[in-house]
Amino acid sequence: MPQVPLTCAQTGQPVPDYLVHTLDGNFVDGSGRTLLLRGVNLSGSSKAPVGHPSHILKDFWEAGEAGSESFVGQPLNLADGSADEHLRRLRGWGFNMLRYPITWEALEHEGPGKYDYEFIDYTIRVLRKCKEYGFKVYLDPHQDVWSRFSGGSGAPYWTLPACGINPRAFTATQAAILHCEYPSPPPDSRDPASLPSMIWSTNYGRLASQTLFALFFGGRTFAPKCIIDGINIQDYLQFHFTRAFAILAERIRDAGGLLDEVVIGWDGMNEPAEGFIAYPDLNVYPTVQGSTLKKGSVPSPAQSFRLGMGIAQTVDYYTLGGFGPIRDGTVTIDPCGASIWADPADEPGGVHPRWKWRRDPQWKLGLCVWALHGVWDVETGYILQPDYFRYLPLSTSVPTPPSAESESRVEVDFLHDFFLPQVTSYFSAIRAAHPNAIAFVQVPVFAVPPEVPETLLQGRACAAPHYYDGLTLISRHWNWYNADALGMIRGKYSNPVFAVRVGEKAIRACIRSQLGVLKADAVQLGTAPLSAPSLPSSPLAVQARYPTIIGEIGTPFDMDRKASYDPSNPRYGDYGPQERALDASLSAADGANALNYTVWTYCTDSTHRWSDGWNMEDLSLWSSDDLACRIGSPTSTDVTMNGGVGMMTPAHASTATLATLRSASLPYASVSEPAHVRLAFLRDGARAVKAFCRPWPVSTVGVPSTIEFDIGKATVKILVTVRAGDMPRVYKELGEDEGEGEEDTEGAEAKSEKTSGSGTASVHSLESEKILEEKPSPLPTEIFLPLVHFASETCVSRSLVLAGQQQAQTIPDGDADPDTHGTGCVPTGTATPNTYTASTATLLLSSPRLNSVSPSEIRVANEAYDVTVKMSEGHVELCERTQMLRWFYSVPTTPGARKEVWIEVKRTGSAIKYPRGAGARSRKGRAGFAGWLEGLSGGDMNPCPESCIVM
Repeated sequence: MPQVPLTCAQTGQPVPDYLVHTLDGNFVDGSGRTLLLRGVNLSGSSKAPVGHPSHILKDFWEAGEAGSESFVGQPLNLADGSADEHLRRLRGWGFNMLRYPITWEALEHEGPGKYDYEFIDYTIRVLRKCKEYGFKVYLDPHQDVWSRFSGGSGAPYWTLPACGINPRAFTATQAAILHCEYPSPPPDSRDPASLPSMIWSTNYGRLASQTLFALFFGGRTFAPKCIIDGINIQDYLQFHFTRAFAILAERIRDAGGLLDEVVIGWDGMNEPAEGFIAYPDLNVYPTVQGSTLKKGSVPSPAQSFRLGMGIAQTVDYYTLGGFGPIRDGTVTIDPCGASIWADPADEPGGVHPRWKWRRDPQWKLGLCVWALHGVWDVETGYILQPDYFRYLPLSTSVPTPPSAESESRVEVDFLHDFFLPQVTSYFSAIRAAHPNAIAFVQVPVFAVPPEVPETLLQGRACAAPHYYDGLTLISRHWNWYNADALGMIRGKYSNPVFAVRVGEKAIRACIRSQLGVLKADAVQLGTAPLSAPSLPSSPLAVQARYPTIIGEIGTPFDMDRKASYDPSNPRYGDYGPQERALDASLSAADGANALNYTVWTYCTDSTHRWSDGWNMEDLSLWSSDDLACRIGSPTSTDVTMNGGVGMMTPAHASTATLATLRSASLPYASVSEPAHVRLAFLRDGARAVKAFCRPWPVSTVGVPSTIEFDIGKATVKILVTVRAGDMPRVYKELGEDEGEGEEDTEGAEAKSEKTSGSGTASVHSLESEKILEEKPSPLPTEIFLPLVHFASETCVSRSLVLAGQQQAQTIPDGDADPDTHGTGCVPTGTATPNTYTASTATLLLSSPRLNSVSPSEIRVANEAYDVTVKMSEGHVELCERTQMLRWFYSVPTTPGARKEVWIEVKRTGSAIKYPRGAGARSRKGRAGFAGWLEGLSGGDMNPCPESCIVM
């Protein structure tokens, strides 16, 4: 691992020890350990204002036009204390990273240049709450098919009339499918609950989205007559988009204590789309498989032009077949004269009466912008330039002979010609306020990234593609077959039949291979890529300079016509198929891929009826409708902050890890829950929790080579490559006496946790160390070991709440003693681990070298855990309250030396068999966290015996 720099290249200032680095294809902490950042998108609910999910039509258009709806309250309610409940649950699942979606509409909904500072300040308060729980965050300018008002999310309403568009005609013309108007607006025909799965994504192939993205990315090139306020519509839209998020970055910077400590970077526009740009022939819908779904009505671009002007068309109709979309006849769409192009009367004198922009006279409203530019003729409906978007326009400054015209035309490269300039402008604006920001580079879905220059990335970047198992997502069923969708889209197969995979083993291997290809795409960032013929056969053979995070990955929970939600169905409450599907995707991120990821999604308002509140998507890992007993809002004395991955209650002191770096140290009062209480809390309301609450190395001395977790056997094995130079750095404060440099490791770790009274970062110098052939690491590799998988039988049995019972099994007196039953709580609030080494009297552990034939086992058994550990060398410490296994081993110090070490942890006996189906449910308890504990303790209002320490 390259050495962590001591001076920041962006600012010239000393590097604070909390800064996350991007080195040698990995995230790296200040001590030089490899980080895996895994978490969730918080939240899918942020696509719409509070109380206005996508199925609600009332005031939808009126509020959009007025720009009156605030997004304050998304994604968390800070007023009722529930934010603490949700964040401690996410932390308890082991997550340390949040992707934080924010829409352009949330920032600038009132009008151009009118920013919602109340929402921005609310966002800052949420980020401070995330800091209390030790999360790292990257902010996501989220959009789907442009805007809520074109069937998705993202841009504010006013951007549509700015583009000369009347969105109220979208449904009639099928220019976009809107959930709240599905299948048509009249009350007697409107049925938003019947919206087909994923049909919203077909909007990427419809007129509204394709036009809006073409104008946003390529207006200067393809729509030069579209001038507003004296500049092209491309510049107008991009300026306002970039400025809105720059305002957010500036406000976060000025708030202090958040940039780099919490917010480590920024995503580019979520799932950017090309629109019409690079379309080869406007007369036909592309026949080559692409990432845009064909489902329902599928007009060609030419047909969509005519529909947009109110002209009836008969178009192809697609349904989902066994191996994907298949054509199933035709359907006639008759807009009855309705047009999506704004009436000239809407802007008297070329000036909008509300938003005050001035439109250039050559931009004539009421006419399709592509007809305005001679692409097609409205009178005849004929496409005059079918390849208009395929080529860059010829220069008018140099006359070109007609015979040479075809030879001189240059085909469009969307990523190089349009995407890269936009993302460069955006990240430059963000870094003006956040110099150390990691640039999370996201290209269109499944596209190969362009070569992104190092001048933009500046040593701090990450590839951020998305991945979904498309067949499962669309069919809402975990099938016995699947296909290599990424390979098909990238032209790997001469015939789609070769992409088919049969059987779960083959499917899992295929998904892992696809994620490996996406990881290999990171070689495009910051370095000249190899030419295609010279690429090695293994996608991981080329070492990328920057890490990869899968920004979205997940599975639907409303499978098989919501069988898990139906009380009359035998599968009621059973998420077995969902668990298998999600495990297949997340297991694919393990292995040699060892990927970072943020699962989509966690919605605090997810319900069985309306799913995640947006276009009937149902991917939230948690739902209040799945609570065994309703958990109310904790009070300020219930929970506050967190200092460790997996921790349920805060810790003031811990080792210098990602989990604890600069976590605020404030007064708090908290119940030290016994392990079985924590386990019950972590499972309550979760769907397929065993799939996403997984063991993984959070901070690694060296680099994790492979991670293999068998969910059916509750066994995890981790192989680590350790090289000379991987020795973690131990810091001391500047100004200390040289004699203090001989302090022990524990003292050095504690010292690295110091913060100045002003809250600013301390400046450190490196402590000198002797060069030896091999030396024990002062810091451990930290492995999240979830109770969900590795809890003892006693812990599991006490956590279960059986359906129909009025109470859970009572906690016997004395069972919450922290020292004997694994809570790890002490009066100071420090999470004290239990250490198991070769010298441990009761739990013997030998730590042979890698060449040992049969490494000894150690069994760690207490009230919280019952696991058996094997390792190639070293010793371990188990901190039950943080659910963290700390593994210490030696690091080679001879230049060029390297070795491999491994550890295997399995639950003693067999994997936990949690109840499935309706039997796993119970009555809802009385409101409040105390009421929930009361239910678990048999009605006893004092669930913790006297021996339980309250901090």
